Amino acid sequence: MTFKPVFRLIGHFSVPSFLLGLLFFAASLTPSLIPRGPEVQGVLGGLVTALGYLAGQIIALIWRAADMPRLSGRPAVAVTWVITVVVLAIFAVILGSSLTWQNELRAKMGIPPEDALQFTTILLIAIVTFALAFGLGRIVAWLFRVVRARFYRIMPPRRANVLGLVTVALILLVLTRDGLLDRVVIVLDESYEAAQALFDLAPPAPSDPMKVGSAASAIAWSAIGTPGRDFITSGPDAAAIAAFTGRPALDPIRVYVGRANAETPRERAELALAELLRLGAFEREVMIIASPTGTGWMDPGSHDPVEYMHNGDIATVAAQYSYLQSPLALILETNTGLEQAVALQDVVHGYWKTLPPEDRPRLYVHGLSLGAWSSMYATNLFRLIDEPIDGAFWVGPPFPSALWNYVQNQRNPGSPWVLPQIGDGSLVRYASHTQDASQAAADWGRMRIVFLQYSSDPIVFYDPYSLWRAPPWMRDPAAEDMSDHFFFMPIVTQFQLALDMALSFGAPPGHGHAYFAQDYIGPWVQVTDPAGWTLADTARLQAHCDNGFQGGCSNTRP
Repeated sequence: MTFKPVFRLIGHFSVPSFLLGLLFFAASLTPSLIPRGPEVQGVLGGLVTALGYLAGQIIALIWRAADMPRLSGRPAVAVTWVITVVVLAIFAVILGSSLTWQNELRAKMGIPPEDALQFTTILLIAIVTFALAFGLGRIVAWLFRVVRARFYRIMPPRRANVLGLVTVALILLVLTRDGLLDRVVIVLDESYEAAQALFDLAPPAPSDPMKVGSAASAIAWSAIGTPGRDFITSGPDAAAIAAFTGRPALDPIRVYVGRANAETPRERAELALAELLRLGAFEREVMIIASPTGTGWMDPGSHDPVEYMHNGDIATVAAQYSYLQSPLALILETNTGLEQAVALQDVVHGYWKTLPPEDRPRLYVHGLSLGAWSSMYATNLFRLIDEPIDGAFWVGPPFPSALWNYVQNQRNPGSPWVLPQIGDGSLVRYASHTQDASQAAADWGRMRIVFLQYSSDPIVFYDPYSLWRAPPWMRDPAAEDMSDHFFFMPIVTQFQLALDMALSFGAPPGHGHAYFAQDYIGPWVQVTDPAGWTLADTARLQAHCDNGFQGGCSNTRP
């Protein structure tokens, strides 16, 4: 057996490039927004080591192409040893503090500390990850050499190099974007559709004719899907609300149209409007147009409290656009969510504005996560100027949101990026796990807009430009649940934040992307201004919703 083919595939291994990768590994041990365990840290360390190696190889290639001077012989060996000692010393210093930094961050989030760093586990996983990434890189390099060799036969070397690179890039693009990735999307959507038990496994439809999906409803119960059915059948009823407020109450109206209920976003929106009219939703005091998350989930921690506040005199409408988790839907089905939100707001707002102002509900828009992005996208100038809505409440807005980015960049000088102040606070305010948007220099104006965002939420504060520059929040004093030991490193910081996004859904309630009822209540009060509501009422509702995270704060509807 000979190993020559293997060695030929691996090619020359560059020690300077590996040292740059090791420096990247050291930087990855510094804290970011979400605490990391040893397994996750190992994957991150191996990946950034491979990226550092790749960066070193690119730098060397450019250096050689520019015909810059190069060291050789003993001077090269001496410089390599000096750099090795420096890199290992930096690695050792950061490694010695890594567990302390991670545990400090865990303490700020109420997570039990880890007893040991488990560096052996980190190292083994990092080696495997690096080997896989390195091997994949060598395969791509081999493919480039094969393609380039074919071009050498018919064109000059320089042109063959360029066309070879372009050809390999196109091959990879087709395999990932137009081939394998499309198949993955199809499988994921089908699997989530099956997981939501859309058709044969649906539970019995509601018998109450005032419920969506009943025999009196035009929305087919079996096609709504589990998230929609849960939303329709859960939440406080009139009896639960009256028991809390001590006053007679109404059953809140909840309308939800599943993705399978109609073919197009416009058809789903028209179906939602027909159901709102059937149920008398435009006779209520408050109406909320909500955009669900990627899977279609409607957070009970948000919707239950606002129904208590308004004594049940409220209607909420939503339409599903995807079956995928929000991070996947964000990448793969962006336009689907935006189109559905636009269609729903167009149809509902379009009918609402034809009604006399004194005979129509106050109209608000709302969304969580990807739902916040799509809701913001749909809230265009027509919703803000032509018969304007009464307000908006957007929670955990994803970083690409254009409206969110615009508002963020209007922050008053000196106010922090994670909790900015906008003008005098009469139009836009921010809330977090420490502030409820009640404090501002001026009273509210005609319209009220509130963003709820946790300072440790990477879905909000991921920064694509962190590939080469520090995010704005990293240059501010650390917020209460942020580390005091951030360290910016090009490329590494970007991948730390990308991994944080995957971890953020498992963060403790009140941190990361785990929004919960207690933090919704204050902002809902500010946005919808419930009649006669007091600070004591807020405290009572927060106590009542103490189990609100992903569990609502009410009895389940019968």
